[in-house]
Amino acid sequence: MIESSLSKLEQLVSDLVQQKQELLDANTQLNTELAQTKEENETLQLSLMEAEEKQGATAARIQALVERASVSPVSA
Repeated sequence: MIESSLSKLEQLVSDLVQQKQELLDANTQLNTELAQTKEENETLQLSLMEAEEKQGATAARIQALVERASVSPVSA
């Protein structure tokens, strides 16, 4: 009976060790993916800021053109 219990205990410990290793591997993979996602997020945020700056500059140029067009007399 003790031998049977010991055998079961050994199997349970073995299973736990295997589960721990699987969890460690999954954790490592998730940390790698998280780092990649953070880097991609930073890149996208920089791209967005650049696009917003270009959009602002374009809007200002358009506004200046509209103002010039509205002030200039139209010759027929």
